[in-house]
Amino acid sequence: MEKLEEQIAHLTRTVEELSDVIARQDTELVLLKRRVQMLLEREADRESSGSGGVVLGDERPPHY
Repeated sequence: MEKLEEQIAHLTRTVEELSDVIARQDTELVLLKRRVQMLLEREADRESSGSGGVVLGDERPPHY
């Protein structure tokens, strides 16, 4: 009986630790999604304003 109680205590602690990890990862995912959305919006703005050009192989950069 004592061995089962120890095992249950260990499993309970493991479940609590995993729950904490999941909660922390959820917070990080929300932050990362927000950052990706901001980057997508910034890139869309850059494309619409025409300032985010791609240099093709035979084009000279504007400082030449």
